[in-house]
Amino acid sequence: MVPGLNDFLLRIKSLLRKKRLDREMAEELDFHQTLMREKLLHQGVPRSEANAAVRKTFGNSARWHERLRELWQFRSVENLTRDVTFSLRLLKKSPGFTIIALLTITLGVGANTAVFSLINSLLLRPLPVPHSDQLVVLGMDQGGPRTQYTFPAPFFRALEKKHELFQQAFASYFRDKLLVRGSSGNENVPGLLVSGDYFTALQTPPLLGRYLTPEDDKPGGSPEGLAAVISEQYWGTRFNRSPNAVGSKLQIANAAFTIVGVMPKRFIGADPTAKPQIFVPLASEPIIDAPSNLIESGYHGWWLVVMGRLQPGVSLDQLNAALKTMSSPILHDTVPEPAWIARAEKEHFHFIAVPGSKGFTYIRFVFEKPLVALFCMCGGILLLACLNLASLLVARAAARERELATRLALGASRRRLIQQLLVESLLVALMGTMLGLAIAPAVSHSLATMLLNRTGSDIYLDTSLDLRMFAFAALIAVVATLLIGLFPALQATSGNLNEQIKEGQHKATTHKRRLLQPSILALEVGLALILVIGAGLLATSMVRLFSSGAGFNPKGVVNIALDMDKQPLEGDALLRVYQQFGETMSHQPGVTTTSFSWIVPLTHTVWDDEHTRPGGVPHDLYLNAVAPDYFKAMSIPMYEGRDFRWTDTPSSGLKMIINQSAAKLFFPDRNPIGQHLLRGDKKIDFEIVGVVGDVKIEDLRTAPPAGGYVPVTQSYIDGGASNKKPSFTMVLRTTGSASPLAGAIRSLAARLTPDIPAPVVTTMDDVVDSSISTERVMALLSVFFAACALLVTGIGLYGTLAYSTARRTSEIGIRMALGAQRATVIALVFRTNAMVALVGAGAGFVAAILGSRALASFLYETSPHDPWVMLSALTSLIVIATAASLLPAIRAARIEPITAIRCE
Repeated sequence: MVPGLNDFLLRIKSLLRKKRLDREMAEELDFHQTLMREKLLHQGVPRSEANAAVRKTFGNSARWHERLRELWQFRSVENLTRDVTFSLRLLKKSPGFTIIALLTITLGVGANTAVFSLINSLLLRPLPVPHSDQLVVLGMDQGGPRTQYTFPAPFFRALEKKHELFQQAFASYFRDKLLVRGSSGNENVPGLLVSGDYFTALQTPPLLGRYLTPEDDKPGGSPEGLAAVISEQYWGTRFNRSPNAVGSKLQIANAAFTIVGVMPKRFIGADPTAKPQIFVPLASEPIIDAPSNLIESGYHGWWLVVMGRLQPGVSLDQLNAALKTMSSPILHDTVPEPAWIARAEKEHFHFIAVPGSKGFTYIRFVFEKPLVALFCMCGGILLLACLNLASLLVARAAARERELATRLALGASRRRLIQQLLVESLLVALMGTMLGLAIAPAVSHSLATMLLNRTGSDIYLDTSLDLRMFAFAALIAVVATLLIGLFPALQATSGNLNEQIKEGQHKATTHKRRLLQPSILALEVGLALILVIGAGLLATSMVRLFSSGAGFNPKGVVNIALDMDKQPLEGDALLRVYQQFGETMSHQPGVTTTSFSWIVPLTHTVWDDEHTRPGGVPHDLYLNAVAPDYFKAMSIPMYEGRDFRWTDTPSSGLKMIINQSAAKLFFPDRNPIGQHLLRGDKKIDFEIVGVVGDVKIEDLRTAPPAGGYVPVTQSYIDGGASNKKPSFTMVLRTTGSASPLAGAIRSLAARLTPDIPAPVVTTMDDVVDSSISTERVMALLSVFFAACALLVTGIGLYGTLAYSTARRTSEIGIRMALGAQRATVIALVFRTNAMVALVGAGAGFVAAILGSRALASFLYETSPHDPWVMLSALTSLIVIATAASLLPAIRAARIEPITAIRCE
């Protein structure tokens, strides 16, 4: 065996049998001493002289043990083991400090790890498919501020054929509600419509059977019929993991699909936030969405997410150059309308590609900035926690200066002591990091639930731990160790050795060392003030956003969504059913008004079209289809004219009610009642019969646009209620709880329209709340972090100042013995401590003013320099700092002079 390797293996073995080797070494040393002693006695040397000679020859046995250990042990490992053991004893000896330190670090690490897990899941983690770096996401640049990432079917089919660029180009369309007939009736199941090359491009083999192919992605399916693939989860819940599931039939949207395969659990598709249970061919969309038909809508229907897997040797730059070249030919080949082509070319329309290794989800655009902002706040909390502990350790090390100086005098090196102090900090950081990792999954899950609540659909985020998460946690532990322990360790082991031993914790310190601890405290106070001001701005913005109003009164309004797509009635017969729904529900206890609408405000669903008055210029108008009494149910004021009637049919002339913004836009110089609006190129003529108040359509941040309402009884609406089976939402104003209405509407729906899914009941308060959930979560978390910052700062100031004041016990005792009054002592100690807090608050105030502009994009009608928020934050921090500084001062004033002098 190689000598070096043999020596290494012996050292490893010695670590595993340390006690045995110590015993054998002691026995061998005793054996050699005994032999020497017997030899001297045999030569006639007296026993006392023989013993003295043995002691002189062999010296201190402990020294031999140390030297021999260096030969057969890893000295650095041995020292580290001793440091860990010693540090654990010290932490056990100070349970108060240990608990505070662990809670502080756990708070900082847990918050950072939880938010980073969301960032990792949404922004960093690649798709779990082979060679994900070859994937790209396709979009369209139309000259606007944002890239368009949804495609019409003709554009996708043209790109699908570009095999010189793509191994496969594929498209998908997520449906959070596929109507599937189960054993107990219809149920909504999350599903995905995919093109034929979807599974081939993602290169994940099925768990059972096969996946969908281009043969399945044809109208009517393959010669064997319509095919579907299910997820492993749905295979377990619906088929109890039976292998007979493959080949069985599944009724989707009243059509029979044959299950041809099961995808494994690890397969999540190309959208990391979607969790589809059923995959069906893209060509089956007319069946799934019947009576709507997005495929037939051609270039007017923008609904597909398109991705591709690059051919080997094709770079992203080469792909973008090729896409720019082929954009115009595809545009001319797929769009038959010259005016549309001319407008697109004027806007420099062209296809683009971006990296797709992480897949594509619109949620990424919504939450990228809020998550980064939260991460910055969490970083501030972690830094604050580290500064707090560093300050405590500086004060704690000052009380140990005599001990450390004695160890230096006995031969310990400064490097050795710094290592021991850093090991103590490392233990605190590691234990805090492990606790933070333990709570991070629950915290991140709660954060994801709160953030994604606004979408109104099932969104999935995989926040499980992975190597990236563990690397991040390790980095936090290392950074925390350095921030917590390095400066205290350097300070505690510096200075004059004789003075440290002689004076100990009461020795005079240099000017530089006196400034270190106050500097850390001031930095801590300043950072806390920045967090508190940021939280105050976000909270104020959220309150103003919520109180800004939406143009209607949501309190007492209940929405009941009725999905009529798959039932047989249509046209006037279906409208009569709606009237029956409204008439029956109006007699329910607590219901005062019933109506219907096509679009529920603040749900991010819009319908807009160009309108013009005769002889005027066209303007965009946001539309909704509503039934009589809608404005009464929503408490939208009617300023002029009349409401709709059930007799407003197409034969009576098309009617429209506009809001105040539309009245000012189209008819600034006349009364709009009786005037007419023409819609788009079709010149459909509407008579204005009423003017109502403005309502916010998309979200509470956006001002109410010019809007119009048309009656549900005039079913001409393109792209919306124009089909003969419109799905409206019943709007009820009630004086009681919405819970009893759920059972009533379900039994009524089962009687009148047994083929539809169970109606979904929500309150308008929930809709409004969901529309500002991102702002609400940002405000709540920032306030929570600010409260934590104040708490950590208060604890840090109190603990550190208490240590510092304790070091001045003898000085205070002498002052009081010489006649100083208690009030004078309180003022002396408080003034010194409060000065640190004031300096930190001043620096933090200036930094907050300079940095608050970074929050401007998150604020609503709130200035980043709002004086009331700034003053309130400063006042709250001063109160905390004053309390933390005053308590040690009061304790110091209670010191008995004789006790303090005797202590010295």
